[in-house]
Amino acid sequence: MQTSSSPLVLRGISSMATKAILADLTQVYQAETGVAVQIESVGGVDAAKRVQAGEVVDLVLLASDAIDRLMASGHVLANSRRDWVRSPVAIAVCAGAAHPDISSEAALKATTLASPSLGFSTGPSGTYLNQLLARWGIADQVKSRLVVPPPGTPVGALVARAEVALGFQQLSELIALPGIDVLGTLPAEVAYITTFSAGIAQVIGHDAARVKAVQAFLSFLASAQVEDVKRRQGMDWL
Repeated sequence: MQTSSSPLVLRGISSMATKAILADLTQVYQAETGVAVQIESVGGVDAAKRVQAGEVVDLVLLASDAIDRLMASGHVLANSRRDWVRSPVAIAVCAGAAHPDISSEAALKATTLASPSLGFSTGPSGTYLNQLLARWGIADQVKSRLVVPPPGTPVGALVARAEVALGFQQLSELIALPGIDVLGTLPAEVAYITTFSAGIAQVIGHDAARVKAVQAFLSFLASAQVEDVKRRQGMDWL
């Protein structure tokens, strides 16, 4: 049990898209403040389910729409949402494979149609890409070629093993993976940026000291001092 003399430890849960950047930022924060922040990163769908099931955490870090739903359901404190980073969707192929044209919406559509297999995630990028396929009118044509890994498994891992020819996911989840070539982000006409937010878990709402500690960490996440760290991880500072 943590005593009053023990260093403060905050516990959070996040989606995989922000795993690497949170590993960096929590180390910086502990070095600066002495407060340890332990973040477990899992598939975003699973993270939300665990919070809804009443798991005891101090903070939740997910896509903004997921945080909004958790606030609406009473699992995240009302008005505690803090936007802290944005991530573009990018495209990857297996290392050494030919680099198809993704320079425009028309080129991306043609490349998508020609690809023998496509990989999307179950997160916000996958939701958007399914909508894009429907808008293009090709959802039925490519449905049999679509591979969706289980939550927590990077699309890039399937690309690296040549199980998927063309993979789409947050740039932050692709940028450091070995065995793949990142072609770039979606062309401007269909670019998609996910805003990631954080919120304070309802289960600690009665503990003013812990709420204050989480608020301080969320201010750090959204501060200008960590802008360079975010950009190194393929994300934009807000």
